[in-house]
Amino acid sequence: MGIQNLFEAGGVVMLPLLAFSVLAGALMIERAKFWLQIGKRQNRMVREVLNLYRLDNLVSAVEKLQKNVDLPIARIFLAGLQLERPTPEKFRLALKSEAQAEIPTLKRFQAVFDTIIGLAPLLGLLGTILGLIRSFAGLNIGDVGGTKTSAVTAGISEALVATASGLVVAIFVLLGASIFRGLYQKQITMIQEYGGQLEILFLDRYEQLEHYGKQEKTYGSR
Repeated sequence: MGIQNLFEAGGVVMLPLLAFSVLAGALMIERAKFWLQIGKRQNRMVREVLNLYRLDNLVSAVEKLQKNVDLPIARIFLAGLQLERPTPEKFRLALKSEAQAEIPTLKRFQAVFDTIIGLAPLLGLLGTILGLIRSFAGLNIGDVGGTKTSAVTAGISEALVATASGLVVAIFVLLGASIFRGLYQKQITMIQEYGGQLEILFLDRYEQLEHYGKQEKTYGSR
């Protein structure tokens, strides 16, 4: 069955199904590029930033993050490291609030994927029902077993094309959405892990500064 015959058999619902498949394909390509970019650069960049911060090279760490500001975790780290004289609580809240702000970017288009996954099979079923109505519309009770029966059988076969098409679109989108959902969960885990490491380094640095400040006050009082 050719493409033109496929659309004729599926009926009017084939047009929205085609639109859904094109839209989903374009959005999945965008998401694939997004996650591929993160996967290539993020881990090495974060390790370098943490190492610079561990060596008390805050300026270089911030510059490194600013060069990679298109990465979500870089923006999260900058939210904390660019604070002026933050307390541990303010530092933690800055990281947490920025991480929450990045969630829509990480989950982008997920609602669209879910909508297509839900609607595509229903549209396919609707197309099949409309096709069955057309097939049986011209059949009279006296014609059962007659010459029109074969035409009705062919019509039913063609009507099922809409259901099959809707399921194919839904399965295709579901597979891609599941992969992106897994990458999102992995990214959230990595943000929590690296964010925790940065908080530990900040607390060590904060405690050292507090210790030195107390020593200076002690020596100054003498």
